[in-house]
Amino acid sequence: MNRRHLLAKTLVAWAMTATPWLHAAEEPPDAWIKRLSTDVLDTIKNDKSLQSGNLPKVIALVDSKIMPNVDFQRMTASAAGPAWRKATPEQQKSLQEEFKILLVRTYAGALSQVSDQEVFLKPLRASPDDKEVVVRTEIRGRGDPVQLDYRVQKTPGQGAGWKIFDLNVMGVWLVETYRGQFAQEINAKGMDGLIATLAERNKANARKG
Repeated sequence: MNRRHLLAKTLVAWAMTATPWLHAAEEPPDAWIKRLSTDVLDTIKNDKSLQSGNLPKVIALVDSKIMPNVDFQRMTASAAGPAWRKATPEQQKSLQEEFKILLVRTYAGALSQVSDQEVFLKPLRASPDDKEVVVRTEIRGRGDPVQLDYRVQKTPGQGAGWKIFDLNVMGVWLVETYRGQFAQEINAKGMDGLIATLAERNKANARKG
């Protein structure tokens, strides 16, 4: 299964149901995943242009409904590894922008695969006091079941919620996958080289439509 198909499964999972964590004083992570997922799926089902991969619509969907629920800075920093701390603020900003475009274009090609899959939640191995939790799910539908897990963290402050900072599709963590690719580029060309490589890949994808 290629990365586009894996990320398609990721998007589907945001659109399914989960079992609430009972007796928690604040919104538990699986209930939060349920709310986010239902909203995203309903939006896709009601918009044929999203299903066809209309890029401006996909960007709008990601910006409005997905990115606010993802700690994308942490995700990018983890993928970049030690080089992130040595990067300038401008380099960090550029890397986040190019990484986001890369993932958004992958989603654009994956939306047409959203159909009748269902997500089944596995038992939550966590307590209400945990600050980081793994929400484990399994997608069942056509073909073999697909394992999909979320790493989520509790945001600080009053009325704290949750943010996703990594995804595991069929045993492969997204950040770990990109960390290996990023490390090769950084070792060979430096941070500016990695940013340039991502930018060129995004331009090539744009030319393909």
